[in-house]
Amino acid sequence: MKAIWKGTVVAESDDTVIVEGNHYFPAEAVKPQYLLPSNTRTMCSWKGEARYHTLFVDGDANPDAAWYYPAPKEAAANIQGRIAFWKGVQVVE
Repeated sequence: MKAIWKGTVVAESDDTVIVEGNHYFPAEAVKPQYLLPSNTRTMCSWKGEARYHTLFVDGDANPDAAWYYPAPKEAAANIQGRIAFWKGVQVVE
């Protein structure tokens, strides 16, 4: 699977975990040069607290387009150490 934004592959892996229709990529499969930390936090009742990254590609920012659960609840343990995308990021085979 590949995560693509603005024509740039920001993540690529054959090992994604699908939860609620979202592909969670291993953190090491995401290219760190495209991630900027964000202060945004959200809470999911069964996964726990999500934290976000802004994607930054060729001078363009996509705020909070990547998210992860640093300490997911037990029910979501399979996404520990993984990052997912939204906000116009295409995930394709």
